[in-house]
Amino acid sequence: MARSTGKKQAGNRWVRAGVVAVSSVVLLIVAVVFAMWLVGVEEVKAWMAMYPGHSPLPEGAPVGLPAWLGWQHFLNMFFLVLIVRTGWQVRTVTRPAAHWVRNNKGLIRTKGAPTRISLDLWFHLTLDALWVLNGIIFVIVLFATGQWMRIVPTSWDVFPNAASAALQYLSLDWPTEDGWVNYNALQLLAYFTTVFIAAPLAIVTGLRTSGAWPKKATKLNKVYPMELARALHFPVMLYFVAFTIVHVALVFATGALRNLNHMYAANDSENWTGLIIFAVSIVVVVGFWFLAQPVFLRPVAALTGKVGK
Repeated sequence: MARSTGKKQAGNRWVRAGVVAVSSVVLLIVAVVFAMWLVGVEEVKAWMAMYPGHSPLPEGAPVGLPAWLGWQHFLNMFFLVLIVRTGWQVRTVTRPAAHWVRNNKGLIRTKGAPTRISLDLWFHLTLDALWVLNGIIFVIVLFATGQWMRIVPTSWDVFPNAASAALQYLSLDWPTEDGWVNYNALQLLAYFTTVFIAAPLAIVTGLRTSGAWPKKATKLNKVYPMELARALHFPVMLYFVAFTIVHVALVFATGALRNLNHMYAANDSENWTGLIIFAVSIVVVVGFWFLAQPVFLRPVAALTGKVGK
């Protein structure tokens, strides 16, 4: 009886997922048709001529993408993919294969006994820490080199230009791409949101739900309750997944060779270098995805704590 109920519930989930997928496709088609009609209206044409979809960069903004940015792009992708994987495991696995308890000695020493956590959560938190460290380095170098001007809005016209770029995408008459010089306004806002809003939000909500958060800070915990952090942390993860899907799709749809050279080879050509580096990076990420098993994680986790059932 229980097995039959479980199958029925699983079937209902697939039916709901199918309904959502079909409804989304229908709504997208309707939106595209409406956008194609809208861009033909004379007043809208005049407005789009005024706001072509990109804002001019400040004077002195750098041109091109340096090699360090390519490394940062790879590391961010690497950590985010594994963070999403381990975060999903932490959320869904009810019987972890192993647990980890921190060694209460050395630089990190507390009065109380360390909290016992699952090996999945240990790996998730370790990846979080490495991702945060990488992010700090990224932001420091971003501002030190002036690259921040490419992803931080510096004028209010970025918003109507972003709306114009969105309308161009939706009407299938996509804005002219030249990411080596300047992103369109919608890209700029997406990158700004990812780096300066979504990433910090992921950090503060993840920290609140982790064992590192001070449990006895009564006033702080009242102002920032655990329930709020949990309610925000999962949607932020979904945002990163959606951003990644759209980002990868547009990279390949708007000139894969040139875009991948921008991102991985630090040049503005259309040769195969960036694609080859990208392919190698995918192999590395997939390899670590499958190697992230208890048999491989146990000896690493044992360096800083005790691993057991």
